[in-house]
Amino acid sequence: MAQEIKFGTDGWRGIIADDFTFDNVRRVAGAIASYVSKYEAAQRGVFIGYDTRFLSQTLARVAAEVIAAAGIPVKLANDYTPTPAVSYAVKNNGAAGGVMITSSHNPWNWNGVKFKGSFGGSATPGIMKRIEEELSAGAMPQGARAAIEETDLKTPYIAAVCGFADMDLIGKTKFKFAIDSMYGSGRGVLAGIFQERGVPFVAIRQEVNPLFPGINPEPIIPHVALLQETVVREKCDAGLATDGDADRIGAVAEDGSFVDSHKIFCVLLYWLLVYKKWPGDVVRAFNTTRMLDRIAAKFGRKLYETPIGFKYTADLMMEHDILIGGEESGGIGYSRFLPERDGVLNCVLLANAMAEEGKPLGQLVADLQREFGPHYYGRRDLHIPEETKQSAIQRARAENTQSLGRYRVVKKENLDGIKFFLDAPTNGNGAEAWILFRASGTEPLLRAYAEAASPELVEEILTSAEKFVRG
Repeated sequence: MAQEIKFGTDGWRGIIADDFTFDNVRRVAGAIASYVSKYEAAQRGVFIGYDTRFLSQTLARVAAEVIAAAGIPVKLANDYTPTPAVSYAVKNNGAAGGVMITSSHNPWNWNGVKFKGSFGGSATPGIMKRIEEELSAGAMPQGARAAIEETDLKTPYIAAVCGFADMDLIGKTKFKFAIDSMYGSGRGVLAGIFQERGVPFVAIRQEVNPLFPGINPEPIIPHVALLQETVVREKCDAGLATDGDADRIGAVAEDGSFVDSHKIFCVLLYWLLVYKKWPGDVVRAFNTTRMLDRIAAKFGRKLYETPIGFKYTADLMMEHDILIGGEESGGIGYSRFLPERDGVLNCVLLANAMAEEGKPLGQLVADLQREFGPHYYGRRDLHIPEETKQSAIQRARAENTQSLGRYRVVKKENLDGIKFFLDAPTNGNGAEAWILFRASGTEPLLRAYAEAASPELVEEILTSAEKFVRG
């Protein structure tokens, strides 16, 4: 009996040699081929890229063979490639779609398949539903075999990224950066961009190592510890990190402190509104900082809140004029570039914001905390049995759950998971405290996200949340 394949917020991922097998990749590729044949201009072909994980390159070729056997031309990356480079190729060449073999930020023993829509971004919920239907039907279309052509996806993408930012200004200011590719497919990309323009930098973890020694390729604490050390030791003005497939960003301030994706999003939004003055509204996922709401309100921009997963942001980017959209995990994108999150682009734009404001990264963050009130954020990933996970969500939803720790629940929201707003102190004009419980649809995992007006309060709320979950 065929194993069940579940699609998460951005495609399918699984454990290598357990459910992520050659046969299952063929099944997913068959479903994608069937979707493209039925609903897209199949003759325009599909681009396929891959990251630095174990067997990614081989499995990209396997997917290419299945899709080409359905009569759909394939352009296959000739090197490890950032996911947004695949998306850019799709949009720039008017292709029918894109496939990326990656498991993004997951541990070394995972891999996966992402699908990108013809618009050059994360497949919308509607597209994912159709691919799942084809998968359930066991689709494996056959046609007149099409060609598979190897191609360079990085060079045109890098040119587009550099054209979107003010690289001359970044080069002139001489801020020094530490760059961390976390052994992922962003290797050499940002370093090459900076080197060509004389931007001072030091680069770490650029080599290919599919074991990602000592880390998960996710640009958050504790995995950025080496970047933090490097920034301090090398006297850098900021540290810039991309995840395993380079579609997410993480950062470190000049004092070595971690700058989470929420602060990065806020810095970029503020810079766009004050310096670029580009039109458009703001999109944020349900689990992101509400400082964004305050910044958007100050500048009269509408703010949309979506379920978790960049595909929902991409959906809105197709319907509305969206300046910037982002999510908690470091995925941020711009309608005027691509309806896609992009770690490399955001690293360059963060450098651009620093250059334009003439301040190192930590100072930009401190300025926002002063103007819009102190906002601090935390997350706990609770690996728990399925029944504990389901019980916690049911109890959180229950009407008689009206407090968490020593704080009263003021209101609940359930756009994606269950969010409690708490009557905790705001320390003047600081963040209104909240906690979000969200169960993974694909793993025995429940995540608790919290925001409050001080780091101590965030920790207290997360500790209370963990006690609540474990019952």
